[in-house]
Amino acid sequence: MVTTQDLRRAGAYVLQTLAVAAAYFLGGRLGLLGHLAAKHAIISPVWPPTGIALACLLVLGLRCWPGIALGAFLVVASVTPSLQPSAIGTVFGSTAAPVVAFLLLRAVGFSADLAHLRDGLELVFLGAFAAMTISATTGALLLLLTDKIPAGGFWTVWLGWWVGDAMGVLIVTPILLMLRHARWPMDMSRWKEAVGTALLISALVPLFSYNRVSTLFLVYPLLIWTALRFQLLGSMLCALYASVMATLAAMDQAGPFDYLTRAQVLMKLQAYNGSMALTALLLSAVITEQHNTRRSVAQACRELVTVLEHLTAGDAPEARRPEER
Repeated sequence: MVTTQDLRRAGAYVLQTLAVAAAYFLGGRLGLLGHLAAKHAIISPVWPPTGIALACLLVLGLRCWPGIALGAFLVVASVTPSLQPSAIGTVFGSTAAPVVAFLLLRAVGFSADLAHLRDGLELVFLGAFAAMTISATTGALLLLLTDKIPAGGFWTVWLGWWVGDAMGVLIVTPILLMLRHARWPMDMSRWKEAVGTALLISALVPLFSYNRVSTLFLVYPLLIWTALRFQLLGSMLCALYASVMATLAAMDQAGPFDYLTRAQVLMKLQAYNGSMALTALLLSAVITEQHNTRRSVAQACRELVTVLEHLTAGDAPEARRPEER
């Protein structure tokens, strides 16, 4: 007998699946706005749906995979005039890659708050580098088997696909995970600093991205500053904005991407985005870990002072209940 509670659970699961699919589809449409052509294939330097999919899996669990598959199908259907059997393989690879990333991260005890350097390294090497080979291999191989790319272009497409998916994990996933616990600062000075930093980044990053002198490296001081002052969320938002501006410059073949072939533009953009995302993620993880350690030491010192005060007064401190420890 089906109860009302069962119907509510089923309805909630359907809504959750549709929400995940909608988020994946919207991320895919955004990713396609900044695509580049390489060997007759469409390559996105940053593929947000992969990062969205992994974040959903880390927050909601493995049960949300049908929403990822549905979202991937909708993205493929939106760019393919007539669906072919190869489209099913693309959907499979796009779904399997984040699912495998989730399983690998869960197996090693990954913490979604990214409070330790270990968590950052696990996200980089397991979630991004290792798992995304599945989608890249599946996608490039299907394009090769359907004669959409020549045999000599396999590794170019594979590398572009892999980097795009990995960048989605390195940039989009941490931002979504951090937004769950983000709190508005109450201190007005922090607001002023945040607004001032955002305005400075908004003004300088486009100049660095479109300057023909090739000043992209000047973004790194901004990344370091945002990591020091605003930790992971601030640095990853800065990295995302810098990546978007660099992608726009690459699409226009302007600034440091001028007079380069399409393949050279893609390689330079991917190297820049990848190194920038790695720097922001790992540096922020180190800073966050140090802040957490400092807070733990300060808390231990306060507890020790309380104990010493009781001992000095000749009064033994009350034993704390297990849940208060």
